[in-house]
Amino acid sequence: MHTRLVLLCGLAALGCVGSLRIAPACARVLSSPRAVPVAVRRHAAVRLSDEEPDPDAVVDEAEVKMKDTISFVQEQLATLRVGRASPSLLDRVMVDYYETPTPLNQLASVTAPTASQLVVDVYDKSAIGDVEKALFESDIGMTPSSDGKIIRLNVPALTEDRRKELAKTAKSLGEDGKVALRNIRKGALDKIKKMKKAIGEDLVKDYEDNVQKAVKKYEDEVGGLVASREKEILTV
Repeated sequence: MHTRLVLLCGLAALGCVGSLRIAPACARVLSSPRAVPVAVRRHAAVRLSDEEPDPDAVVDEAEVKMKDTISFVQEQLATLRVGRASPSLLDRVMVDYYETPTPLNQLASVTAPTASQLVVDVYDKSAIGDVEKALFESDIGMTPSSDGKIIRLNVPALTEDRRKELAKTAKSLGEDGKVALRNIRKGALDKIKKMKKAIGEDLVKDYEDNVQKAVKKYEDEVGGLVASREKEILTV
């Protein structure tokens, strides 16, 4: 009887037995390592604990990261001024606040009361000097003026040389975005290649193609964003 029960439990673990009313007995037998053949124990462990690889999840995760990269590139391009005062012009300014690099927009409110002036109202007035120093050392092309309470920046008209510099910066930001996209692609492809034994070479190739298409799509989107921003910068 014991031998027959072991055999039935083994077949159940292998998926060869249908609705047999032996679940409690099988549970007791399978819980005893010596009662079940090694091959059956191993197979049961695989059936119970292993998860099937999910290449769809890898591709979806990569696309989410690529979309986040596009959003980041858009935000960075928005910080390049095109002649009109905008609070976003200061979004890339980092302040050494208590020895911690901190975005300016977390330390102060930035407003544009006129088309040619920005006003920075620092929350912690003791940090005004640090904020002013950060603005001096940044590449925004504006000189801060502080009265001890607020900081004002006059937005000068863009010269042709300055426009060309900003256009180069836009291209650089775009290239950074493309590098980030390629790094995401590399990570996704590495994960998919490791699934070759589980899903087969043909499916691996299909999913690799999907990742490549996604990268191409978002690289083109970055290119479009940069071209649009360059046009705005260079238009007098």
